[in-house]
Amino acid sequence: MPKGHVLDVAMGPGRNSVYLASKGFQVEGIDISQEAIDCALRLAKDKNVEIITSLVDLEKNAFIKEESYDVIICFNFLQRSLIPSIKKGLRPGGFIVYETYLIDQSQFGKPSNPDYLLNHNELLDLFRDFRCLRYHESIYNNSKAVAGIIAQKNQLLRRPDKPGSSTSSGVLKGITYFTPPPHQGEGT
Repeated sequence: MPKGHVLDVAMGPGRNSVYLASKGFQVEGIDISQEAIDCALRLAKDKNVEIITSLVDLEKNAFIKEESYDVIICFNFLQRSLIPSIKKGLRPGGFIVYETYLIDQSQFGKPSNPDYLLNHNELLDLFRDFRCLRYHESIYNNSKAVAGIIAQKNQLLRRPDKPGSSTSSGVLKGITYFTPPPHQGEGT
């Protein structure tokens, strides 16, 4: 994954934000808890990295600036109404890394409110218009049921047509788009 600008949604104590910052990413983290943000900033200072943080109540202010991020990550948080903003917040070719609880989690404890639990294949369906690179649904140690996806937002590439190319291309609203040939092992 190329280094770039990352948004960590509902970042909590910042473990993922700080890790990505240590790998050269420019990271912004948002959370509703000032305590979590303070913890993330302490962790960043301890690891000698910089992160930008914002105190945001996503249920009241779900604004994510359009096409601003190369990667958006979200772990252990589900607000379905935020998904369109997350998609729009990614630049073309950007990546979503998302993992949160499945409906099966209710048998293990919290969270148990179905509003905060994914149905089977729901996360995959929410990002159906992205290129799915990895998807899983798992139960860990009979105590945690999660679904996770890594997917890439489609992009329009400006590339001229070449005679004899095994790719497809065309023009959409004045923009030339390019679709690479299928990978070996995929359909023809």
